Amino acid sequence: MASDLRAGAQPMDRAHRRVIFAASLGTVFEWYDFYLYGALLAVITKKFFAGMNDTTAFLFALLAFAAGFFVRPFGALVFGRLGDLVGRKYTFLITIVIMGGSTALVGMLPSYETIGVAAPIILILLRLLQGLALGGEYGGAATYVAEHAPDGKRGLYTSWIQTTATMGLFLSLLVILGCRSLMSPEAFDLWGWRLPFLLSIVLLVVSVYIRLQLNESPVFEEIKNEGKLSKAPLKESFGQWSNLKIVLLALLGATAGQAVVWYGGQFYALFFLEKILQVDSKTANLVMAAALLIATPFFIVFGALSDKIGRKKIVLAGCLLAVFTYFPIFKGLTLFANPALDAAVKSSPVTVVANPAECSFQFDPVGRQQFTSGCDLAKGALARMGVSYSNEAAAVNAQAVVRIGDVSLDIPSLQGKLSAADYKKEQDAVTAKIKAALTDAGYPAKADMAQFNYFMVILLCTILVIYVTMVYGPIAAWLVELFPARIRYTSMSLPYHIGNGWFGGFLPVTSFAIVAATGNIYNGLWYPIVVASITVVIGALFLRETKDSPA
Repeated sequence: MASDLRAGAQPMDRAHRRVIFAASLGTVFEWYDFYLYGALLAVITKKFFAGMNDTTAFLFALLAFAAGFFVRPFGALVFGRLGDLVGRKYTFLITIVIMGGSTALVGMLPSYETIGVAAPIILILLRLLQGLALGGEYGGAATYVAEHAPDGKRGLYTSWIQTTATMGLFLSLLVILGCRSLMSPEAFDLWGWRLPFLLSIVLLVVSVYIRLQLNESPVFEEIKNEGKLSKAPLKESFGQWSNLKIVLLALLGATAGQAVVWYGGQFYALFFLEKILQVDSKTANLVMAAALLIATPFFIVFGALSDKIGRKKIVLAGCLLAVFTYFPIFKGLTLFANPALDAAVKSSPVTVVANPAECSFQFDPVGRQQFTSGCDLAKGALARMGVSYSNEAAAVNAQAVVRIGDVSLDIPSLQGKLSAADYKKEQDAVTAKIKAALTDAGYPAKADMAQFNYFMVILLCTILVIYVTMVYGPIAAWLVELFPARIRYTSMSLPYHIGNGWFGGFLPVTSFAIVAATGNIYNGLWYPIVVASITVVIGALFLRETKDSPA
């Protein structure tokens, strides 16, 4: 059977299509579950982190999102080992049950107002379960499809798996938009946001049923029948330098850059539109959904192309394009999504003039610290409003000043420890003072949808997603072919999930922190640009091309 299914000249028949469909559909549901959190970040912040100030709550919500990515490599170790010991099929059946169950529980979880601090703690635990499950899911699905594919077509076959992450995001956006359109904003914020999470129960039942119809991978059955299964996949994968070296090179020379381009082109673009440019959530989601719909077929295009010209060339080219074009593309998003903001920044730039010693890194882990210096009050207000500013050092005892064009606002420090209510009152007063001056200078409170250029914003977002398809379409085939079948599930899963879970998953919170610290709304792009640059260099010099490798 193995030789029949993998015969090089054999076209894609019904058996092949069933394998691809079953593995891909289950993975769509997995990614749908995982992305709901990211798409509903603003609502989740209000529901589960309400005991903190706005800035800290948003940072903690981002960190909870990142927690799911943090544990993905551990899921790769646990389920990768299981997949190499007992088989691909049953391992990714287990992962999808864990994923779907934990997602449904998020939809049932009481809010902070109901159960207090237990709400964010339980939410984070469920996010950890999601991350562990996803850490085992992708490697199993990609390996399973690759081991069914004919030689010379693994790029094409596995590219269908690669579409599933974007399709999962697309599905989550459609479901959220559908729920929003069927009820009032108040009803959605009150209870309607739970519906997309609860829908995962239906998706779980469907995907489990379909996957139960599958047979085991022919390559796995072959090495099992020949008695060649690894007895210690972790030791063979990471305890022997010959294989560990490839794992490290695959991480730094392939998946790290792929991950930051992937998350930069989809998640960070959505975050940038909604949080930085103040585009309303519904419009931002519609724009991203349109870009995903247009660009998704390119996963297949680049996957098939990688069978002809190689995986390495396409992945590294996508990273290189991101390095050179991210700044102009995101500046273009500002120009076409919120032209009034772009014009205001140019005509009336904002500067915070303060003693650097009085400026804190405003990260409060328990939501109780008071940032009372004039510098902190000014920067906190500007960060919350998504306004870009520059920094200028002042004398040691000088009062902080916010300069907006030719207008200067004195921002005095608060005296002594204040009650929570008084502290918030003083914060609000500073924010209102700065906001009034910004309004006079032409800064919009929200993006004016009458000036929103849908065509250009969708075009720019589509370009970003096409970069995603370049780096992601061929990556599964490249990783599968780098490692021997007996330890493939374990070996390929770890670099993939460290790359995507850590380098990619921490992109939103890292970039947001860079923006908040520097005041420049574009400086967050340096993180994906630097990581992608490192990948281009290491991948070009040290990783081999694999398109002609046997299964």
